[in-house]
Formats: sequence, structure tokens, C-alpha cells
Amino acid sequence: MATTSNSTQTQATAYVTYHVQERVGYITLARPEKRNALNFEVVLELKRAFAKAEDDDVCKVIVLRAEGQVFCAGADLEYLQQLQQNDYHENLADSTHLMELFRLIYTLKKVVIAQIHGHAIAGGCGLATICDFGFTVPEAKFGYTEVKIGFIPAIVNVFLLRKIGEARAKQLLLTGDLISAEEAARYGLVNFVVPAAELEARVFDFAQKLCTENSRQSMEVTKEMIARVQGMSLEEGLQYAAEMNAVARGSDDCQRGIAAFLNKEPLNW
Repeated sequence: MATTSNSTQTQATAYVTYHVQERVGYITLARPEKRNALNFEVVLELKRAFAKAEDDDVCKVIVLRAEGQVFCAGADLEYLQQLQQNDYHENLADSTHLMELFRLIYTLKKVVIAQIHGHAIAGGCGLATICDFGFTVPEAKFGYTEVKIGFIPAIVNVFLLRKIGEARAKQLLLTGDLISAEEAARYGLVNFVVPAAELEARVFDFAQKLCTENSRQSMEVTKEMIARVQGMSLEEGLQYAAEMNAVARGSDDCQRGIAAFLNKEPLNW
């Protein structure tokens, strides 16, 4: 529940915790004994945590992080083995469940930063790279290893093509090879590679920069436009952009921001 203070108490479920510190909402994977592997319950708890953070007025920016040595090892293989007993419709319902999580993060109104302190593999790599920004330590490895076990990186494929383009996506998805953090940054999977000792502080400082320097409304609309315009034709996209531009000019945040700039007044969002 949102409060009027700068922080909320930590709220924990079986595999995920959520708390807010100085307008930064931390969603933490807490299944280290299974390398934070994804199963139905973990995905469900993540969906609930992101939905809660989106509705939390105290939270302006979200950080996704994890406990243990690994950020996320992807799908729980024991869980996948159990799913082999399902029929097509049961498996479709389960895969739709994961798809809904990825779509939720991608279209969420608030900016999501991945704090990647360890390896992000297969679905875990998808979870990390679908975030709006990614900070990683140099030691982390990234990769979509599904093809090596006869599986496919189906859902993340839709988002990866948007993020890094066809050539890089093919290289990662068809080889299933792991790449270093530096390579992940060159590919555009993540934004920043920082020493492990500095990771938490660097992520917090970046989140605070977004909180204090940028309009919540402007970031929300810009993120929505980035997601929507890629599916439009040139003419549709330009018309949509012009309409959103016109709407933004009449917003309270825009009027406040322009007035502060013209009056040379400090502005803290």
C-alpha cells in the first residue's frame, strides 16, 4: 500500500520481495537456492510485484534485482520437465503466463532498471534485457541457451529483435552461446558495466537522477511511445507523434517545466 513517506516496509512473498527507498521501488528475486529460476509461482509473484509498484504513488522508478550468486538462471528445468506431461492448451496457458510478465515490464508506466549482479541465462537473460536500463558487473555472463537443450527462446525473441536488431539477435538466439558483460554492453543488451562493489550505489544514483531530474508523466508517455510507434507505418507513427506532442504541450508537467526554465528557477521533480 502506498504511503506518504519516502519508504515503505518490505513486503515479501515466497520468492519475491518489494520495498521502496527514496522513491525507488526494489523488486527482488529471492530464490537463491534455485539460482532464482523461474516457475509458475515466481512469475506470478513478479507480475504482482510489478503491478503493485506501478500503482504505488511513493514509487517513481523500479529496480529489479536478485539475491544469491546468480541474477536468474532462466526456467526451472524440473518445472519444465513436469510441463512435458501437459497437453498443448495447458502449455499455452503456462507460456502465456510468462509472456504476460514480459509484456507487463515492457509496457509498464514506470522506468525499470535491471541490477544484474550475476549470470543472466536463458529466460533470466530475457528478464534482464527487457528492462529499460541494465547495470551489470563485469563477471556476469549473458545468453539465450534454449537451443542447446532442444527448447526455443520464443517470447524474448519478440523483444530482442526490437532491442538489438536481427543480426545480433540471430547470433545470440541461434548459437545459444554465452557472452561477457562487456559484449552484452556492446550488443545493447545492457547499458553500463560497473565493478561489483559499486553496483548498488551506481544503480541507486541513476534511479535518483531519473526521480529528481525528469517528469514522471514525460517518462511514462515517452516509454509508451517507444513501445507503440515501432508497430506503425511511417505515416501512422508521425501522426501519432504529432498528436502526442500536442497533448504534452497542455500537460501540467510541461507548463511547470517551461515556466521554471524561463524563470531560471530550480526544478525538482
